[in-house]
This record gives sequence, C-alpha cells and structure tokens, in this order.
Amino acid sequence: MSQSTQVQSRSARLREELGYPVLDGDGHIVELLPVFLDFVRDNGHGALLEGMLTRRRAIEDLSLDERRQGGVCPHSWHVPSSAEYYATVTSPKRYHDRLDEAGIDFAVLYPTMGIALLQLLHDEQRIMLCRLYNEFMADQYGPYGDRFTVAALIPMNSPDEAIAAMEHAKGLGSKVAVMASHVHRPVPGVPWPPDDAWTDVRVPEWETHGWVDTFGIDSIYDYDPVWAKAIELQLPLSAHTAGIGASDRASISNFVFNQIGHFAAAGGALAKSLFLGGVTARFPDLRVALLEGGAAVGVQIYVSLVGNWLKRGGAAIAALNPENMDKELVVKLLVESDPRLARYSAEQLGGGSAGMTRVRDDYIAADINSVEDIRDRFCTNFYWGCEADDPLVGVAFDPRVTPLGALVPAFFASDLGHWDVPEFDEPLEEAFELVEHGLLDADQLRDFIFVNPVRFYASLNAEFFSGTAIEKEAAAALTSM
Repeated sequence: MSQSTQVQSRSARLREELGYPVLDGDGHIVELLPVFLDFVRDNGHGALLEGMLTRRRAIEDLSLDERRQGGVCPHSWHVPSSAEYYATVTSPKRYHDRLDEAGIDFAVLYPTMGIALLQLLHDEQRIMLCRLYNEFMADQYGPYGDRFTVAALIPMNSPDEAIAAMEHAKGLGSKVAVMASHVHRPVPGVPWPPDDAWTDVRVPEWETHGWVDTFGIDSIYDYDPVWAKAIELQLPLSAHTAGIGASDRASISNFVFNQIGHFAAAGGALAKSLFLGGVTARFPDLRVALLEGGAAVGVQIYVSLVGNWLKRGGAAIAALNPENMDKELVVKLLVESDPRLARYSAEQLGGGSAGMTRVRDDYIAADINSVEDIRDRFCTNFYWGCEADDPLVGVAFDPRVTPLGALVPAFFASDLGHWDVPEFDEPLEEAFELVEHGLLDADQLRDFIFVNPVRFYASLNAEFFSGTAIEKEAAAALTSM
C-alpha cells in the first residue's frame, strides 16, 4: 500500500476491515487546463479556443444590477485548497499511487471543467473539443487502467453527433460515457447565437430564454438510435449536468441557494423524460446513471410515477374523466339546494374540463400495464450516484417507503477532486458513518460501495473490470446476482 503519511488513514483501515473492494462510481479529474489547451493547439485546433479564453470581469466585481441584467449566477471554486490534494487529482500517476489512502480499489473518473464542453453552443467547437478531450484523457490515464477508467464526453445536441462521439470514444478504449442531462434549444423569435459565433460555455441570457430538451418526451429529435448505439457499443451512460441557472436556481447573489438540488433536478428530469417517453420500454437493456444528485430524487420519482399511474394512467384516467358525470343528476341535486339554478342547462352546470376534448394518458408512450412494469423499468434502467455524506442514501435502501418494496439503486460517489470534499481520504470514512448512524446495515453498505456500482458499470459488458485490480471480485459479484 502506498502512503504519503506515516499514519494510515481511517478510510484505509476501514477498507482492510471490509474484506471486499470499494468501487468509486464517481470520482473526478481536475484538469490542468494549460496542458490540455496545449494538446488542442498541438493537434492543429487552436482556433477552436477562440472566445473561450477571453478574461471576463469576475462575478464578484459585478453589481447586482449588472448580474441581473446578464442573468449571471455566482459560482464556486472548482479545485481543492490543499496543495498535496490538488497535485494528486491533477496527476494520473500520483492519483493512482495514493488511491489506497482513500480506501478505494477502483475509480470511475469524470471530468470537472471538461463537462462544460458538452454545453458549448457552437457545433464544431463542442464536437471537436469533446473529441480532443477524450483523446487527451485516454493518453493521460490509459497507463493506469488497473485502477481507473475515465468517462468519455458525449455531446448530445443531435443524435448524429452523439453516435459519432460514442464510436470515436469506443475506439479509444472508453468503457463508459458521460452525456449532458439536457440541451438548451432556442425559442423561435428569441435572439440566439449565430451559427458562426464562437461562444463561451455559460451564456445564461440564452439559456434562460430557451427551452430544455431532455431527449425523451417533447424532443425535436428521435434519440432512439443513440440508445441503440450505446447498447451495441456496450457503453453505460452517465449524466452529470449542472442545473444551476434554471428559474428556481438562478439567484444572482447566493451560490448555496442555486446549488441545493440542482444536480438532482437535472438528473431527475432526464429520468422522467426517458421513462415517460418510452425509452425504457423500447430499450430494456439501457442503463443510465444520474450522478451527484443523490438517490432521494430517484425514490421520489419512482413513488410519484406509481401514484400518478394508479390515478392518471391507463384505465384510471378514463374513469376520472368529468365527462362521465351524470349531468342530469348534478342539475337535480343543485336545483334542490338552490331553485334559482333551474334556469341553467345541464351542460352549463355539469362540470367538465375547459379546453380538454379527450382523455389524455400521459403513460401511453411508456407502455405500462402494472405497477410491476414501473418497478422493473425504473429500478433497473436508472442508477443514482450519491455523495458519501448524504444521509438520504438510507431512503433508497428502505423498502418501507417504496411501492412493492422496490430498492432504487444507489451507488457510492466520492466526488474526490472537488473543493467541497476537503480531504482526499475522507469519503469512505463518511460512507461508513451511514452504518454507524443506523441508516444502512453492513450488507447494504456493501451494495452501496461495491455491488451496485459493479452492477451498473458491467451492465452491458461483463468484462468491464477485466484486467483491473477488482477483476476477480467483480466477476464473483456478477455471478451471484
């Protein structure tokens, strides 16, 4: 075991006591941007950086009126404050050498600043920089595949670009892909960047006035070829998109106001869209992980999908149609109470829903016939990445709160590399506190930090962990499922 200190961390000691591997389902790379930018230039694409590197006034230097006019939201730091920690998550070798200190055997790593490339507005800039980023990370982290795999960026503005990105990433050896949870689309008549404009990542004045495409219901494209390609290439998909800037998370002065629930909202919207759009019915093998928003939102959506279907889906919605009302009886009862109402017709007094001319079953695309159908799709197709210090993880493992006692699959996400995980060796220790506080038992902890992430990442490829430090244990876990 490699240790940079003389005293073994509590997370390292816990790992030794557990007797099974720890799989980090969502750790982070912190990019050394000058090195990546040089890689872009060295590969002949320096022009793509135009418009991205212009220094703007710091948000703190803007008045509230200036922020309000531009739709500017405050942001946080992206990197940890400790020099040793920062040097670790920016260096593949150092990260690899220190992983034992965190008590982690294998980590699936996600971009930090790189995720923003998925939301660049200019097509060529977005597509090519995502491709170059994937090539750069394959080169940087490829030698350390025994302990790491890096999620490849998959831009989703159109099915064609997503499919091309997946095929390119697979050629680089990528085993998992990260997509945007949504894409902002222009509203007709609202100013939008011209096609030849180089734009920065964050353009809130356009995002605020656009609409959000979540690839399932209401999308302008048919994304079914994307889901089919992910299955064909054996690429489980993760979504890791900020929801800051939406109408209820757009404070111009308070980051925490915007931060609370933003990943959950973005991931939840994608899951609802794919489910209600029938994607999980058409592609039962598809697996999507909604990261960093916690599992409580998954439990809430599952419970709500069942409750709504029982009242508003299938035959239930037809039975609730006010047009079924006995209007003559309504008139009789009302006139008995107030004879003055006798001058009104049965149509006038007989209820009904203004503007609704037919029964609307919002579950028709999802092809649901029973609560079991909802359980088997929602609790199989979607996984939920949870930070170690989130006590609501316990809700995902509590069969008392969910229809049919279903468990909403949650897995351990260290979030290592981010400024609000202050110590490199802290997350596993925090995860174990879920047991100490009675929120999980020992078996549930094993599912959280090992079995569930194995199940997700190996869902399309049983050889996902071949050649890694957890190959044997992962294979045994898959066999026993």
